[in-house]
Amino acid sequence: MGRLTVDDPHEITPEWMTAALREGGDDVVVTALSFERIGTGKTGATYRFHLQHDGAGPDTVVIKTAAGSPEQRAGMRRAFQAETFFYQTLAPRARIQAPRCWRAAVSDDGASCTLVLADAHPAMAGAQERGCSLAQARAALLNLAGLHAPFWNSPILAQEAGWLRMTQARVELLAGLHARSTATFLEWYADAFSPQEADVLRRSADLTPRWMLTDYGRNSVLHGDYRLDNLLFAPDEDGRVLAVDWQTLDIGLPGRDLAYFLATALEIEERRRSEQALVRAYHDQLVAYGLTGFSLETCQTDYRLGMLQVPFITVVGCVVSPVERTLSGDRMFISMAKRAIRAIEDLEVLELVAAGRG
Repeated sequence: MGRLTVDDPHEITPEWMTAALREGGDDVVVTALSFERIGTGKTGATYRFHLQHDGAGPDTVVIKTAAGSPEQRAGMRRAFQAETFFYQTLAPRARIQAPRCWRAAVSDDGASCTLVLADAHPAMAGAQERGCSLAQARAALLNLAGLHAPFWNSPILAQEAGWLRMTQARVELLAGLHARSTATFLEWYADAFSPQEADVLRRSADLTPRWMLTDYGRNSVLHGDYRLDNLLFAPDEDGRVLAVDWQTLDIGLPGRDLAYFLATALEIEERRRSEQALVRAYHDQLVAYGLTGFSLETCQTDYRLGMLQVPFITVVGCVVSPVERTLSGDRMFISMAKRAIRAIEDLEVLELVAAGRG
């Protein structure tokens, strides 16, 4: 069968695939397979495998493996462990729609990771630069509630997922990274931001330690990077959406995922017109899943508090990304940052966080 994790898709034999599918519950014998590369990841590689088999099993699966230099892999250990942990431990208990996973394995040193996932074709990933429709935004938020509700202030967060929680040392590390990345970001894109806009980004970075360490009494599992590029939408827009790329898994205020999605998925004016209705739809779905003691008013406050997730992930993600800069990438990051700035100003987020309210 070979080892559970692989780095080279040529290492995957029919026997390896048979064992992986049986591990996930399918009584199948794979007799032949072929593959092609899909996606362009630098620290992860994705392949579609076409299978011939005896028994009831999928005709295609998607294999996701680690990639990159030894240094890049070393920096991705927590990410590989987080994604594996989601599929092994959390996905069976969650209500969020994510690809079925037959095998999720990470090597002992954390530098190699392999996932065997259901092929979501013909669903297509959203496009961050293009944005999405209101129907897609609503579907994505209803799906997000299916992640947050089952783990809301759950003992699981301490018993099994406590290692994901922010520590003082990690917050200090990330706060320093955010401050340095903000300086670099504003240097790269100096012509794109007014002095007032740049000040919002700097003040947001200054508040990172307070924002990350404050316990507002409402915690759940977070996707951490819940945006259009990490969501697969059915082509007929019938409400089906799958969340992928679970490497930024975290524990914290659920409003962080909520705000990050809404602020980056919609044009500024559309967000202003629709955010209250969309936040209400998300809250209603939490209630439908059985969550109690969480008012719509508190949900709206958490949406505001969570908005600092947007400049944090956008700026740091832009600066530390191993992917070479491109014009389309620059446009995307500038657009995301500007949408964040407008939302932070509209909702008076800096004042709310600085005051310690919530």
